[in-house]
Amino acid sequence: MESGQTGENHMKEESFLKKENSIPDPWDLPLETFDVSKAEIFESNLHGEYFRRLRKESPVHYCPESQFGPFWSITKFHDIVAIDSDHKRFSSETNIVIGDAQPELVTPMFIAMDQPKHDVQRKAVQPVVAPTQLSELEVIIRQRVGNILDDLPDNEDFNWVELVSKELTTQMLATLFDFPFEDRHLLPYWSAVATTSETVGIEVDMNQRQEVLQECLAYFSKLWYQRAAEPKKFDFISMLAHGEDTKDMVNNPMEFLGNLILLIVGGNDTTRNSISAGVVELNRNPKEYEKLKDDSSLIPNMVSEIIRYQTPLGHMRRTALEDVEFKGHKIRKGDKVVMWYVSGNRDEEVIESPDAFIIDRNKARHHLSFGFGIHRCMGNRVGEMQLRILWEEILKRFDRIEMTGEPERVLSNFVMGYSNVPVKVHKK
Repeated sequence: MESGQTGENHMKEESFLKKENSIPDPWDLPLETFDVSKAEIFESNLHGEYFRRLRKESPVHYCPESQFGPFWSITKFHDIVAIDSDHKRFSSETNIVIGDAQPELVTPMFIAMDQPKHDVQRKAVQPVVAPTQLSELEVIIRQRVGNILDDLPDNEDFNWVELVSKELTTQMLATLFDFPFEDRHLLPYWSAVATTSETVGIEVDMNQRQEVLQECLAYFSKLWYQRAAEPKKFDFISMLAHGEDTKDMVNNPMEFLGNLILLIVGGNDTTRNSISAGVVELNRNPKEYEKLKDDSSLIPNMVSEIIRYQTPLGHMRRTALEDVEFKGHKIRKGDKVVMWYVSGNRDEEVIESPDAFIIDRNKARHHLSFGFGIHRCMGNRVGEMQLRILWEEILKRFDRIEMTGEPERVLSNFVMGYSNVPVKVHKK
């Protein structure tokens, strides 16, 4: 058994090295051929150098050819804020990722809408994650975090992503949707299918993908009619079903599906990958881990630093509504404009020592991971709270969480995530 595992790990390592070696050094490439949309660059964790060069030499960069067609890359912090806040000239319709879905597969969602429709739909579900709800959620989260941590195998290797990151965010999602707890495993499954797409650089059978998402739609439609027949409650489906402006959404299946995907992915992939990233970076920076163990009051600040450093979603895309002069470049009407949050969070001109992971960093909340303007992440406080509670409970129970091998990243130019973080926990 052990020799088989060793052989498997060796093969994985060889495969990774081959992939890594197949990606050219960004400093050797002519800028006009630069294409930072390739998912393999992110899976191999080599994107940092690509963006470093763009920030230095071509912060507003035009890529004439890619698998997604031509696009502009915006890579510096303040430029991203400018584009993200300019809703009149840069539209979120109909896609917020770099690629375009086939027209029949487009699922409208409020993050990919402009005003006024965006505001109406967002307002309907916002109360679920409003500050008034957070105190109630905190009690539930702490209880569930405790149960998850107490069930972890002692002094034995396991995948932190599966047993902690995925399980915690899945339970939280089930709470926010008031989703049948026994079926909660469906939520991360649908999230994975939704974010696995040609639009983010992953080859996939799009028809099969659509079949799975139709199953998701059918399940939630049943829940919708149940909630509509009951008194209004504080969960996403009930709020939409009872909202004056959203109560008929179920009659537009693709729009309903789009908003479901948005809420599932928003509540799952982002927090899940920050939970994994915290373990990875504390292991890679043992002095910071010691700093944390010596002073647990650093946890809230550390949470912000994890979210900046990780940047759970690597980009958001806009489409120019008119010809725009931007930083000496002519962006034409209809052009794709990609805001690379993962680059802006490492902008040397705005963030001191941006490539360093520093848990007591000054102004740690000054980052781009939640976006700016009307599309700023609505669940940011819930996500931060989950991470804070998790680390508070970890410090109570464990001397340390030891990473026992190299983490594996997911293949995507959109979700900056992990599929495997091998660890061993050491109890106090």
